Amino acid sequence: MFNASLQQGYVPSIFKSAFITPLLKKLDLDSADVKSYRPISNLSVLSKLLEHLVTRLLLDYLNAYHPLPDCQSTYRSYRSTETAILKVMSDILLALDSGDLAMLTLLYLSAAFDTVDHYILLERLNISYGISHSVLGWLTNYLSNHTQFVQLNGSCSKSSVVPPGSVLGPILFLLYTADLTRLVDAHNLQVHLNADNTQRILQVFRMPCLPVSTTYLRG
Repeated sequence: MFNASLQQGYVPSIFKSAFITPLLKKLDLDSADVKSYRPISNLSVLSKLLEHLVTRLLLDYLNAYHPLPDCQSTYRSYRSTETAILKVMSDILLALDSGDLAMLTLLYLSAAFDTVDHYILLERLNISYGISHSVLGWLTNYLSNHTQFVQLNGSCSKSSVVPPGSVLGPILFLLYTADLTRLVDAHNLQVHLNADNTQRILQVFRMPCLPVSTTYLRG
């Protein structure tokens, strides 16, 4: 069944339907306030198995021909938030030890996965990573016509067409943002990406100090 899906470039619609269970973030929060809930997205087991298969094949291809940036710490083996913190701290300390000034800029994307433009993502996959033909067709179908509905206390809402959480989604998000590192490198900055947060380190080289005189003080 999975082979047929990959060969035909088609993902069954039932695999793209998720039910959302709202759970209180903390027990002491107001249960009548929508903001007190965290949405938990659930997909079918077969859907997740298919996505795990595609993710493994995609990562094998990327590692062989188009490695992901070294500065990305999450959604990858042997990398985590801890390795991201260690790398950022190391870069800052090295800059200070060299007598430079270090400035850290943090870029945070709220609901980051919702900011992904599917057309641009598919274009990036084709141009930057050489993904085309049937594989690109499968991903195009995979990204289209997602539905989800809310389930609470045994009751279900009507379906809505929005992209729910998935196994493959995080990897696609990494590929969507990977070219950002090239832009940062072009300006001689250091960058480190962590999940849906982007941390950028700017090293400002030490400038010669001007002598303090009464002229400057009077001015």
